[in-house]
Amino acid sequence: MSGQSLLVPGELSPVRSVPGNIRRPEYVGRPAPTPYTGPEVQSAETIEAMRIAGRIAAQAMEEAAKLIAPGVTTDELDKVAHDYMCDHGAYPSTLGYRGFPKSLCSSVNEVICHGIPDSTVLRDGDIVNLDVTAYIGGVHGDNNATYLCGEVDEESRLLVERTREALNRAVKAVKPGRQINIIGRVIESYAKRFGYGVVRDFTGHGINSSFHSGLIIPHYDSPHATTVIEPGMTFTIEPMLTLGTHEYDMWEDGWTVVTKDRKRTAQFEHTLVVTDSGAEILTLP
Repeated sequence: MSGQSLLVPGELSPVRSVPGNIRRPEYVGRPAPTPYTGPEVQSAETIEAMRIAGRIAAQAMEEAAKLIAPGVTTDELDKVAHDYMCDHGAYPSTLGYRGFPKSLCSSVNEVICHGIPDSTVLRDGDIVNLDVTAYIGGVHGDNNATYLCGEVDEESRLLVERTREALNRAVKAVKPGRQINIIGRVIESYAKRFGYGVVRDFTGHGINSSFHSGLIIPHYDSPHATTVIEPGMTFTIEPMLTLGTHEYDMWEDGWTVVTKDRKRTAQFEHTLVVTDSGAEILTLP
């Protein structure tokens, strides 16, 4: 594994502004979102709106990822995604969600998820996950991917490649009539082939007009995930695989989640809608 030193918190830049004509999610300026009480199966109109939100989120992530290189700060990546979403009429969903201060999550090396963009400078050999969600037309589109920064060691490169493959396999496993736990079963069985840990406490989720609807999508074979998959359901799959333990610690910021053994971790995510025969990915650029 790479011999990079462990991450430490950097300095935060001021909160970025969003043009006043862009519609805000209802939770902005509030401690928490209103609990979602609607259906998990969405209307054709909602799904079409989510295609737009998903495409903008995917394109914003792509634009930010183009900047990834040694010497670039994670705050600079945040600015690119923020500006892209605003320029396309979308609100960055993470900005103000339960007080989160930035427009994407940037999770580097041992950070499992929810890293806050700041003055941290990317180094040659880092791996960095960008998690971008866009809100437009009253709905959210959520995606993330892990990228290589410069010359990355083989163990880390394989972790990233195999985590992407775990997501691909999970998407193919989505079929109406199956239980949600088929998703975690496919991911966990694949990850075990390489001795990877599978994060259990952070999951995929239902998504629609709500950022997190309450539907839970575990990435391990959970006996409790017995909800039957139905056409029209919309949710994310976002496996987090580690080179060591699935256990974690959280920084004092209340957001940044790191592996307990500080070994590296990778993640990939798409927002999906269930079709009559499988799943359509809504977060394609």
